[in-house]
Amino acid sequence: MLLLPFLALLSIPFCIAASTQDIHERLRGLAAANNGVIKLDEGLYNLLTTPKRNWSASIHFTALDPRRKCGPCKDFDPSFNAVAKAWTKVPAAERDSHFFATVDFDNAMGVFQKLGLQSAPVVQIHPATEGPRRPASGKTSPVVYDFGNGFDAGPLAEQLSQFTPVPIPYKAPVDYARIGTGAGVLLIILSGVRAFLPILRSRWLWAAGTVLTSLVMTSGFMFVRIRGMPHSGGNGQWIAPNYQNQFGQEVQVVSFIYGLLSAAFLMLTLVTPYQTHPARQRLQVYLWSGVILVMFSVLISLFRVKNRGYPFKLLL
Repeated sequence: MLLLPFLALLSIPFCIAASTQDIHERLRGLAAANNGVIKLDEGLYNLLTTPKRNWSASIHFTALDPRRKCGPCKDFDPSFNAVAKAWTKVPAAERDSHFFATVDFDNAMGVFQKLGLQSAPVVQIHPATEGPRRPASGKTSPVVYDFGNGFDAGPLAEQLSQFTPVPIPYKAPVDYARIGTGAGVLLIILSGVRAFLPILRSRWLWAAGTVLTSLVMTSGFMFVRIRGMPHSGGNGQWIAPNYQNQFGQEVQVVSFIYGLLSAAFLMLTLVTPYQTHPARQRLQVYLWSGVILVMFSVLISLFRVKNRGYPFKLLL
């Protein structure tokens, strides 16, 4: 009579092993039937996370019903499914030791309540508790995925690959919309080259661009950009005192003064001497000489503001 209870005790490990094997086969079938994603209810969740398991699992908690109005859930769901589908391409020996599953709030409210989940989406990674894939640290508690990198599938696959037997072979799909947009822009540029080529070959265009760039740079544009100086002072002041400070508005004024002075000198040296009418030539001499005198006066006035105590002035 004592032999039967003894034999029953010896058979318990074999029964547990057979039960675990049955659960594993069922999970494999469910994953294969839905592109690598197991749709969980409370019963399947308990089977997938059984305390005695030699597989790991990535479980996605979500709320996709329109009544829940969960925008992030809708944004993240395609990424999780894409990573799970990529996992189906792994050889069976590694693929069947890690499962991807989704728990929808309306299908398993009890699971959300048991875990104390108040928001979605959430991804938990459950390590294996037995076998060669059990963590060396012995910690088998779930690991929560960090959404710090957003909802994209690439960062998700990269982080989950730390818990899978082999890296997840996810590759971002070809963005045909971006390729089409780039091709369209390139076509427009190539079509416009013929129309704008004479303009681009104009030496006056390049001369004007060179002069404007030189004026802006010599007026302190890079100084303001590198140091992150504001456009103007807090009290509306647009001239910064001393040589170690400069406002953005000051660059605009100084470049305008330099440009006007340069134009006046060019008019006096390149245009005025070739005037055939004496009165018109005399008028241009007076005009551009006056512009030079006034603008130099303004420039010296700005210098007096920046260098407090500068004693000289011209007109202003």
